[in-house]
Amino acid sequence: MTSQPLINADRLWTRLMALAEIGATPAGGVNRQALSDGEIAAWRRVIGWALEAGLTPSTDAAGNLFLALAGQDRAAPPFLLGSHLDSQPTGGKFDGAAGVMAALEAAVTLAEQGDKPARDVIVVAWMNEEGSRFAPGMMGSEAFTGERDVAAIRAARDADGVSVGEALDRLHQAFRDLPHRPLGFAVESYLELHIEQGPLLEAAACTIGVVTGIQGKKTFQVVVEGAEGHAGTLAQQERRDALAAFARIATALHAEIGTIDTDIKFTIGRVAVMPNAPSVVPSRVSFSIDLRHPENAALTAAGVRITALCREYAPPCTVTVTPLVDAPSNAFDPQLQASIARASHDQGHPTMAILSAAGHDARHLAKICPAAMIFIPCRDGASHVEHEWAEPADVAAGASVLVQVLREVELARRSFTARHESGG
Repeated sequence: MTSQPLINADRLWTRLMALAEIGATPAGGVNRQALSDGEIAAWRRVIGWALEAGLTPSTDAAGNLFLALAGQDRAAPPFLLGSHLDSQPTGGKFDGAAGVMAALEAAVTLAEQGDKPARDVIVVAWMNEEGSRFAPGMMGSEAFTGERDVAAIRAARDADGVSVGEALDRLHQAFRDLPHRPLGFAVESYLELHIEQGPLLEAAACTIGVVTGIQGKKTFQVVVEGAEGHAGTLAQQERRDALAAFARIATALHAEIGTIDTDIKFTIGRVAVMPNAPSVVPSRVSFSIDLRHPENAALTAAGVRITALCREYAPPCTVTVTPLVDAPSNAFDPQLQASIARASHDQGHPTMAILSAAGHDARHLAKICPAAMIFIPCRDGASHVEHEWAEPADVAAGASVLVQVLREVELARRSFTARHESGG
């Protein structure tokens, strides 16, 4: 067994830190939101590194970036690996970016060795995984897998009123010489490396997490409608105070949904009050709900209760509950999980099986092809924060495991093809 990386660890780390300079914040984090100037600049830098290694860049109608290492059979479904380049407004250097850069390093390593793979190996950076600028997230992977219509994606708008369609057109104009792939194509397998975004690997002193699946997630947009009134003249009993209704709803939701069991994750996030004036009774409150649970039955039941509780506690105001994301729990491919575990063992990395508490693009790819994820630790489990951190050795270890899994899948595919062609 060896802990020496199979990739160029220094190059990987240097490029990851160079990428973090794009959108860098004063507190050491990254603000590089989807389809922004920062992400356009990140594309330029990543495409430049890919071209140096002989990879071919392309995109699609959903603004996904593809970097292809040509294989022997260009018509065969490719092996896809990657993550995303966009960040939260006060995000870190590693969320998403580590997965893209590890995938690029894996592909560059194969290219440098001169052993042409049987099929294309394509690095992908999915559009708008985070959902911080345009909600909901994972637009690129959902468009790719046919789960969301591109026209609906293009209609979504950010807080400034800019539509995804306008931002996508601007991105494509910036890369007008980039070839366009059809939206969605057959994929052999998909692998995604990511920081854990939780504390379990660090607590167990494990370098590699073999991700078994992703817990289910539902999100909702809730709008409470009341009526404006003068704070000094309108009697309490005559008020339709939207903020008071929100307070009742929020209290009831936290009391019931937030205490279902120890696995539930219930969050009321973005809240907007109108007219938000000191001497006016609030007429409208909109807020978001993020609900997660590893058991689909519990997730479904909690989602039903959310709507019921909102309607129960809204009067005399009215309420509209709009479901946004409905992503059941999923399991990853057992053979790819076993390959990740073998590679980790071969390279001497402490390893554990782990369920992902956060959502990732791999959730959607798992519906169309064998898919799996590799987790590496992050300090204190902190993510979506500017002090997010992963150790260079752990990033290199994850990328090395990625390379070995690629090689194993390649050998297995070649062996299968040879047996098939010989009639065995």
